[in-house]
Amino acid sequence: MKILGIESSCDETAVAVVDDGTTILSNVVASSMELHAKYGGVIPEIAARSHIEAIIPVIDSALLTANTSWSDIDGIAVTYGAGLSGSLLIGVLTARTLAIIKRKPLYSINHVEAHVYANFLTSTPLNRYVLREKSPLFPLLALIVSGGHTQLVLFKNHGNHKILGKTQDDAIGEAFDKVAKIIGLAYPGGPSIANLAKSGNSSAYVFPKAKMTNSYDFSFSGLKTAVLRLAQEQIGEDFNFPSKNIADRLSEPQKANIAASFQRIAIETVVDKTVLAYREFQPASVVIAGGVAANQELRRQLTDRLPTEIEYTDPKLCTDNGAMVGCLGCFQAIDHRDQADAYSLRVEPSLSM
Repeated sequence: MKILGIESSCDETAVAVVDDGTTILSNVVASSMELHAKYGGVIPEIAARSHIEAIIPVIDSALLTANTSWSDIDGIAVTYGAGLSGSLLIGVLTARTLAIIKRKPLYSINHVEAHVYANFLTSTPLNRYVLREKSPLFPLLALIVSGGHTQLVLFKNHGNHKILGKTQDDAIGEAFDKVAKIIGLAYPGGPSIANLAKSGNSSAYVFPKAKMTNSYDFSFSGLKTAVLRLAQEQIGEDFNFPSKNIADRLSEPQKANIAASFQRIAIETVVDKTVLAYREFQPASVVIAGGVAANQELRRQLTDRLPTEIEYTDPKLCTDNGAMVGCLGCFQAIDHRDQADAYSLRVEPSLSM
């Protein structure tokens, strides 16, 4: 069962060939991140144009790397939501066209759910990948953490899941980006803060954790505001002082301490709830998924606090990629789930799990 997975929900044009939901035969990613970095965030129009330029060469490269021809491909899986509408459109229209021309089954993939399936990939002939030794078992508790999503989800089996809680405002990755901007770090904020935090004191400043009615829901807007007020205070200004002017007046030690203290609390927030859910539901396995799943402090805290062993996938599979899409597509095909209509599949930018 070889599935070609296409992912274009944001700024990465990504295509992979996955075999039987476990083996990565190829995983090619063309990112337009450098084009967006100077703006401090992804510009939808630029992202869409980049997808148009990259999509066909990336597909060709994925097939070549996998040493696979179209006759060997059993189906096409494509992300149709959630994400930026223009970016999604390029991937979906390409997948629909190829499904028709090549006469292949088409599988529509939820981007957020696909991140979880990066953890089911356990082998590859490709170099420089460190994968899990075995696929996770059900019931499975998934902590999904990225720039657009923060969720705790309990999977009873493939295609059978329940959302325990989700963010009520900012996602954790979004909070990292906003805090990074306050203290003058480069976009994307997650890696920038994680790197600077290594030289800071994570106990230098005290930041709050949001208290939610639903114990498994998240909120990061208050934490972000607390960082802003602390930074203003550190330079001797009040809340009226523009956030864009703060970084120039912070010392490097102050920036490092803010980064470390913020990261500790943000990560503790999601780990606290993951540990709570583990105790209540006693899942057979726990996985983390999404861009923030590459964060080493998150991995350290979970390893220290969960009363069970937890395996982590390669950080390269935490960010957007075609392998996670192809993997979920494999399981949809194996389970004989309904195929998407190649003539009518539409993008759903606000799709939820």
